[in-house]
Amino acid sequence: MKGIVSAAQAKQQDASYEGDLGAVMEAAGYAVAGRVAALGAGYGTRVLILAGTGNNGGDGYVAARHLARRGAAVTVLALGEPRTPEAIAARTAWQRAGGAVRSIGDPEPADFIVDAVFGVGFRGELPPHLPPWREAAAPIVAIDVPSGLDATTGTIAAGTMRATSTVALSNYKLGHFLGSGPEVVGKVELVDLGMPAAEPTLLLCEEADAPRPDRPGDSHKWSAGSVAVVGGSAGMAGAAMLAAKSALRFGAGAVATFVPGALAAELDAAHPEVMTHGVGTGSSLADVDVAELLDAIARFDSVVVGPGMGPGVEGLVAALLERITKPAIVDADGLNAATVEQLAARTGDTVVTPHGGEFVRLAGEPGDHTTAASLAARTGSTVLLKGPATIVASHGATPWLVSSGGPELATVGTGDVLAGMIGALCARGLDVSTAARSGAFWHGQAGAVLASTSSVTADSLVDAIRRFAF
Repeated sequence: MKGIVSAAQAKQQDASYEGDLGAVMEAAGYAVAGRVAALGAGYGTRVLILAGTGNNGGDGYVAARHLARRGAAVTVLALGEPRTPEAIAARTAWQRAGGAVRSIGDPEPADFIVDAVFGVGFRGELPPHLPPWREAAAPIVAIDVPSGLDATTGTIAAGTMRATSTVALSNYKLGHFLGSGPEVVGKVELVDLGMPAAEPTLLLCEEADAPRPDRPGDSHKWSAGSVAVVGGSAGMAGAAMLAAKSALRFGAGAVATFVPGALAAELDAAHPEVMTHGVGTGSSLADVDVAELLDAIARFDSVVVGPGMGPGVEGLVAALLERITKPAIVDADGLNAATVEQLAARTGDTVVTPHGGEFVRLAGEPGDHTTAASLAARTGSTVLLKGPATIVASHGATPWLVSSGGPELATVGTGDVLAGMIGALCARGLDVSTAARSGAFWHGQAGAVLASTSSVTADSLVDAIRRFAF
């Protein structure tokens, strides 16, 4: 479990630290030098350090000294005179070691470039002579954040440095994951500098934070976890089946779809591994016998409501939310038919899985980590806000950020796959909050692995997730 902080939280951590900040700077610079060396810097290579006037620049002077000791030809190109005691001491140590310092000018040939100009305190615009450096052919290693990136919002200024690698100091920053940050940070490596942990805004979900329950040796199909999927309509029956097959592939022992009666026979023949139940006689769930449906799904451990359900289902969704006491994953058309008040009144645990547009309709405001936490508080639900960085927020807890997904998942049906995965994890015994973040993490991992060899479609993703089920 690693925290992600804002620029203000990072500054507060530095301001409240009672230890030796010079030693912290030494550790930071040493770590940066190690990262540049790991990329190939050493004897016979030329390294340019672009140094600012604050502690970020001080880290650069320390890195310069350690890289020179490794045999690299290092020059520091300074934005100006250092202005903090630690940065002044670092520059003095560099110059006493025989290191060269010149002013930053036009880009120069180099094998490696270290961006130590602006850290988390960047505001406004970059100085005009810095943006041309982003076009340099050499790999760029940024200290903490690339210059020009807002460490809190992830917005970037014109000409923001585009790093090959970023060495995050003490904590990940929000800007590493939000907004345009992922486009400019490259590979982010976190370095522990020995400072007390800052209070985080978000928690980063990594593999250790994404559990998947074991299946006991004496399990049978019902004890292994059972999932009901309520959805489907004319032209969208495949969405319900994607969710159901995903739940089965992700470790549930028994999975059934509850679809409009007119669609059941065809789906049953095409997908024999999933139990298919026709509800009513038409091609829509809008007018089904709710009591009959509730009785049929009562034996299942979790219920996925909404994939491909279609329009006009507000009454059905309201009844399901009111009367299902098992964990419910409300997705897609189920989410579009739901209200905040209905979710807040539920007696069972709930996961809602909106993308940005669905979040605005439900919450009445754009979705981000702050508003996702607010919606979780208002409804008592776990809110999984889908996006380039997925947010999982539960009332009373620090929200999680899941960064394992990528643009390969921006294709129709992948959200149905995720809903089925979360349904399986709930049925297998995880609480809804853990199931949501774990499902999102392995959904992203499966997408990334699949994208390395082929294009990602929802049906191929259903097959890919099975390797991550246990």
